[in-house]
Amino acid sequence: MECLELDSSDFFVEGDATDSPLEIHLESDSLAGTKAVPDHRRYAQLHCNNAPDPPPLPGTSYGARRSSTKAEACSRVPEEVLDSWDKLFLEGYQADLRVSTDDGTEILSHSCVLGVKSPVLRAMLEDAKLEHGFRCIRISGAPSEAVHVFIRFLYSSRFEQEQMKKHVLHLLVLSHVFSVSSMKTVCIDQLERNFLAPDNVVDILQLAGLCDAPRLSLVCTRMIIGDFKTVSLTDGWKVMRRVNPSLEQELLESLVEADTKRQVRAKRMEEKKVYLQLYEAMEALIHICRDGCRTIGPRDQVLKGSRAAVCKFPACKGIELLVRHFSTCSVRVPGGCANCKRMWQLLELHSRMCFTPDTCKVPLCRHFKEKMQHLGRKEETKWNLLVCKVLESRGTMGFISERRKFSTLKPAGSRHVAPRLVDLFET
Repeated sequence: MECLELDSSDFFVEGDATDSPLEIHLESDSLAGTKAVPDHRRYAQLHCNNAPDPPPLPGTSYGARRSSTKAEACSRVPEEVLDSWDKLFLEGYQADLRVSTDDGTEILSHSCVLGVKSPVLRAMLEDAKLEHGFRCIRISGAPSEAVHVFIRFLYSSRFEQEQMKKHVLHLLVLSHVFSVSSMKTVCIDQLERNFLAPDNVVDILQLAGLCDAPRLSLVCTRMIIGDFKTVSLTDGWKVMRRVNPSLEQELLESLVEADTKRQVRAKRMEEKKVYLQLYEAMEALIHICRDGCRTIGPRDQVLKGSRAAVCKFPACKGIELLVRHFSTCSVRVPGGCANCKRMWQLLELHSRMCFTPDTCKVPLCRHFKEKMQHLGRKEETKWNLLVCKVLESRGTMGFISERRKFSTLKPAGSRHVAPRLVDLFET
């Protein structure tokens, strides 16, 4: 069985022009009004003078932008206030808390500030002991400089870029351990923008899983899938395979899934391209049979000749050559000639997309309309799906009603998938 090949090159066949038995003329030397609405405003003014004022109109996007700008202005903190909070921390004025680190460094701070910013620190402060008038707590597992940056952020939400770049991983862990979501957001943003690279993405992915950072995990996974060949050669990947084989399995499954989606997307794009070629072929066929082109058209039309401007229909030349062959072919039966078979199928597809068969000038349009009534339900469903896909490929609003007509003809159990062209055009 043979299927319809829809590549644009298939429309270009060689053949000389001779007299045509169809109603197509081939040149032998070449290939709402509006109604006035009464004004009721004066009537309303005369008879409703005591009526209350109407409510305001619904808010517009302009009003929404104004309100959002106002809210943003109210929530903005002046730089002087941030400077004061920075100064309070750096000078340690009236400090009542000492935060010690692993290297013995003590950082003076205020228990009320840390307790408000972090529920974990508040619980630690409630159990802290007093020594010489100071509460004392200990933050372990991070360098003293990283702890200093962390506590400063609790005061003023400020940090030095060099310090953040140097201690971003420690700060991410501290923000997760002490439940400071604002710092975690900043750390994740810094990692995404300035720190991620193929040689460290596996380590950061594992850290993101421990710190409950799903966005960072997603970004790392996408980087690994996008450059898997490079990442799989790094030391981080080799270590991860030994200590965390389950994560390796998840990444490999994500890689297979992404590759499958890519193939499906490419297949859909190719199908859409084929459907678009069919749509352009339908346009060109109607153009030739109704209006005529430069050297081909109906007998009652005056052709423009080969010197006319280039035709605006991209498939016109291919359809012209196919029509010339169809009009002169000695076989011209379905299954006897490949080019004629394509022409028969294009004519039948047009008849299914045409809603004016009585006035249509495309040959055999009414013939195929009558043939539809004798087709089986399965074959009818396949053709209707093809018509829907061809109309959808153009994406124009003008064919929504036509698409709905074909959608209503689908059986209840049919799936909304692209039909295989081999199945549609087997004879």
